[in-house]
Amino acid sequence: MIIAGGARARPLTALAMAAVTVLGAASAACSGSDGVTPEPAATAAPPSAETEPAARPSPEREPAAVDGPRTLISGLSVPWAIAFLPDGDALVTERDSTRLLRVTPQGRRRQIDVIEGVSPSGEGGLLGVAVSPDFATDHYIFLYFTADDDNRVVRYRYGDRGLSDPVAIVTGIPKGGIHNGGRLAFGPDGHLYASTGEIGDTGLAQDRNSLAGKILRMTVDGRPAPGNPFGNLVWTYGHRNVQGLAWDRHGRMYATEFGQNTYDEINLIEKGRNYGWPEVEGMGRKPGFTDPLLTWSTDEASPSGLAYADGALWAAALRGRRLWRIPLDDSGRTGSPVALYTGDYGRLRAVATAPDGKLWVSTSNRDGRGEPRDGDDRILVVPPSASAG
Repeated sequence: MIIAGGARARPLTALAMAAVTVLGAASAACSGSDGVTPEPAATAAPPSAETEPAARPSPEREPAAVDGPRTLISGLSVPWAIAFLPDGDALVTERDSTRLLRVTPQGRRRQIDVIEGVSPSGEGGLLGVAVSPDFATDHYIFLYFTADDDNRVVRYRYGDRGLSDPVAIVTGIPKGGIHNGGRLAFGPDGHLYASTGEIGDTGLAQDRNSLAGKILRMTVDGRPAPGNPFGNLVWTYGHRNVQGLAWDRHGRMYATEFGQNTYDEINLIEKGRNYGWPEVEGMGRKPGFTDPLLTWSTDEASPSGLAYADGALWAAALRGRRLWRIPLDDSGRTGSPVALYTGDYGRLRAVATAPDGKLWVSTSNRDGRGEPRDGDDRILVVPPSASAG
């Protein structure tokens, strides 16, 4: 079930209301925390036209293009994040092995380093990677990883001899067996954004003095970026577990978020907003909370990586085992999502837009929750014929 929010909502018919109630009950046993068994769901009140957005049936699966995605590299171990260098090569993190790899558009790879200080366990390990927008002059790259006592953001210099000069620019992000967040990305404003999870301690998401359950915004030195709303690193709060960040061509920011029992989300991220967790999952229409642009049932998504390309958002689904294409118009309103490659490649983790406009998508079938196939894990390149929708 896919639900669009905002001005796109239409009153439900009686038949649609009944269908939403049945589907909502069926999905209550599903987990949006990347496969972790959730706590029992509370009984939800029946939906009403005044409190619920319009529901659309799940779209038909779109056949893959004739040439389809191609495997760029295979034999990886839980490739978690992808970030591109100015020359078109990509940096790829492996969560559990803690390796940082460099991958060329031709599929050649080499190991840059095994990152010291990473303590992989559960959903933690070597997670996000970002490349400085001023890389040509400062040679900075940034890694988000789980250490012995916390999650942290560490800055390195990357040159001909590999990584050097590590500086932990943010420490003390709470860590847990689940919901460590971990995405890093530079925004159009030149500042570094980091997503964090609430590590299963739901109250942390509403605590603006905690770094858990947030989207953080910082300088390259780890200081609160100018204009942050609360005088600290926090940009937005009330998040359960954000693992995808992207900006459209107009500079609007979006994030994917794992739900618990019922609804996964895509949110339009705006300064200082409260996105509701744990008070709201999905559309709440409650004062003080910001509703998502779009929701899915948890078995359709568990959305991790997010990218923008060709007028659409692209969300990699773990439990949903598909790549979602969500069209955006110039005002930022979402069109009907399309599910690509459902079940063809298993769990999908990262998605990133390469300098040539193609999408690089990583599988995550060796993470303890998937069913590894020959060659897993791998990075796929989605050709222009598919990315054009």
